Amino acid sequence: MVVLPILGSESSYALNPQKIIAIGLNYREHIAESPSVLAAKAGRAAIAAPDEPILFAKTPNVLIGPGEPITLPTAFLAHYAFPAARTDYEAELAVIIGRRCKDVGAEEALSCVLGYTCFNDVSQRDIQNGDRSGWFRGKSFDGFGPIGPAIAPAALVSDPQRLKIACRLNGRVVQESNTASMIFGVAELVAFISRNMTLEPGDVIATGTPSGVGPLADGDFVEVEIEGIGVLANPVIER
Repeated sequence: MVVLPILGSESSYALNPQKIIAIGLNYREHIAESPSVLAAKAGRAAIAAPDEPILFAKTPNVLIGPGEPITLPTAFLAHYAFPAARTDYEAELAVIIGRRCKDVGAEEALSCVLGYTCFNDVSQRDIQNGDRSGWFRGKSFDGFGPIGPAIAPAALVSDPQRLKIACRLNGRVVQESNTASMIFGVAELVAFISRNMTLEPGDVIATGTPSGVGPLADGDFVEVEIEGIGVLANPVIER
């Protein structure tokens, strides 16, 4: 559980989601870089934009708050003998669901949203690319979901598709985009997911990352900043 302040209020919110639904390949510029990041099969020069949202799960144990360390599972990975194990940062807008919703339309989907915050979809690429079951394990190591620093209530966000988003690694800008570049916007995502499964209050949707993802190392300091929300900052350590 992570407790986050609510912007414009003296209240806080104890975030304890039943589920975290993440979206893959939701920015075209990230799709363009993905063959090298996701180790596409030989001869596959490009990845097509999806026709519908790509969903995958992250488990609640990933959640950590602002200032808490992202722990790289270096010792665990050692027995796999990966040539150069790579764990990446991914800056994302997170949507926090405010009320139970099932089969909602896109026109009413935003009314189901409690608020928005920053999210870092930390990803262990070697496990992600190698597991036959898909991305689940490589995305769900302990601490692989920093979130915060605060929740911007939906009422204060006039348009979630017009927010600047950036990531800095050791003070250097490595990702910079706008949520307007999403292939599937927040309303479409909430509606689509609710057609597949019931969304409960406190559930988190991580809406995908723009281009510029890259590896983390022991001693790094990573920041995710989203306009109107703030800066989510976390150090990186090795286990």
